[in-house]
Amino acid sequence: MRRLMLLRHAKSDWPEGVDDHERPLAKRGKQASPLMGIYMAEEGLLPDLVITSTARRARETWELVRAAFARDIAQNREPRIYDAPALNIMDIIKKTRPDVHVLLLVGHNPGFHELALRFIGEARQSDLLRLQQKYPTAGLVVIDFDVESWTDIGENLGQLQRFVTPKSLQDG
Repeated sequence: MRRLMLLRHAKSDWPEGVDDHERPLAKRGKQASPLMGIYMAEEGLLPDLVITSTARRARETWELVRAAFARDIAQNREPRIYDAPALNIMDIIKKTRPDVHVLLLVGHNPGFHELALRFIGEARQSDLLRLQQKYPTAGLVVIDFDVESWTDIGENLGQLQRFVTPKSLQDG
């Protein structure tokens, strides 16, 4: 089995004169990221490897999430995730080392939203409907694949295990 977790970066700021790639997190993003990290740690959603976009808002999101975990987690920064379409992201995932069973990517829409919807073959209708409508900032999608290798993942082969957003955590 392989587990893919897609974490969209938290809410970012739009400071004047700052290049899109270097936009920092907004106050709301700085609050949502640790909340998501605590949730992941409490639920045992511990990745073997994290691949983050090189964009500042994605890196900052991961740093605030990572603080909730008791141990260090291997991390790579991948420039191809920034502003990437779903198929490019899928290619990155398929090249993941075989010893990684739980992979977390931290990146962006619209690529993450499109990719999640392509992968999902089975899901609770309520979660799938929410995801189809919107993949908000700091949203976490967890998809399981009943495959031996990352090279075997593909469209409609994943089972949506959960779709969690900061709002859903606050609403209880």
